[in-house]
Amino acid sequence: MSDEPRSDDSAADAVIEREGRGGLFRSLAHRLAGDQNVLPDEGRLPSFGRATSWLNSEPLTAEGLRGRVVLVDFWTYTCINWLRTLPYLRAWADKYEDAGLTIVGVHTPEFGFESDLRNVTLQTRNLGVRYPVAVDSDYGVWNDFANHYWPAIYLADANGRLRFHHFGEGEYAMTEMAIQQLLMEAGASDLDTDLVMVEPQGLEVAADWRSLGSPETYLGYRQSSGFVSEQSEHYDRPHVYAGGRRLLRNTWDLTGDWTVASHAAVLNEPNGKISFAFHARDVNLVMGPAQAGAHVPFRVTLDGHPVGDAGGTDVDADGLGVVTEQNTYQLVRQPGRVGDSVFEIEFLEAGVEAYCFTFG
Repeated sequence: MSDEPRSDDSAADAVIEREGRGGLFRSLAHRLAGDQNVLPDEGRLPSFGRATSWLNSEPLTAEGLRGRVVLVDFWTYTCINWLRTLPYLRAWADKYEDAGLTIVGVHTPEFGFESDLRNVTLQTRNLGVRYPVAVDSDYGVWNDFANHYWPAIYLADANGRLRFHHFGEGEYAMTEMAIQQLLMEAGASDLDTDLVMVEPQGLEVAADWRSLGSPETYLGYRQSSGFVSEQSEHYDRPHVYAGGRRLLRNTWDLTGDWTVASHAAVLNEPNGKISFAFHARDVNLVMGPAQAGAHVPFRVTLDGHPVGDAGGTDVDADGLGVVTEQNTYQLVRQPGRVGDSVFEIEFLEAGVEAYCFTFG
């Protein structure tokens, strides 16, 4: 999908030449006479009826939302790609609610612990998500939308017709301009068409796409890749991994007594390590204690040295941190030039489950 409006109208081209692309790009609602509607009808807004619970709201229905513009956002709370969209969702909810916008977050879990309503409730509060959330632990709403992505945005007009969608990060200006157009179509007046400005922090900061050379990498064997000591005969049983192998970019290894299960790598004895050769500004790891309430201390190094000022928000300058809940932990954020590096995390106690590395 293009991130700029297209028009074959020579008058529109003249405006672009005269004012620059920003002059025409402020809002899709700013159209020249004769332009075609840029937001097609993509079908009716599906039902939320198969949500398993609701947070921040009584149960909502597509019919009950008629008259309002509806932004449906599919999310799961450990997803780094979704976390980086959250500042915009908060800002849009604050700016456009009184003008007729309702945001419905649909929380559909990727990992088993994200199906726990207590976890979803806690993280919804911790992340400052104040708009209605349909908890979709059985994938009912996901399937009714025929959705396949986190994050995914669907926009419906006041008549309950889908008019816009976007999968993944980015396209924030285009999405906000689509919101504005649908609000104006619904009769909103005196709408502020300046685009929101956000100041993300921590995990919500956008990736450094220019230096990002490492992909999302799962540690459970169901989806794993790049594991240099992988042997299927060791799946689902304790095994002592020797570690110490040479790692090429985007490969990883275990050291110590681990059980590689389908969903995660689970540490059985203290002082187990995970090493990863990567190329990115940020290193994040989805992990948590295997037993609720447990605390597992860890130490992070970068190329064999303490992380220092390259530490993420969940470690100190010595690279020390503690796993206290199942969540995404930011372990490295490099302030300077990015090159190939080897990240290592050592868990000082047993009982951690490591699910997935993400980078930024």
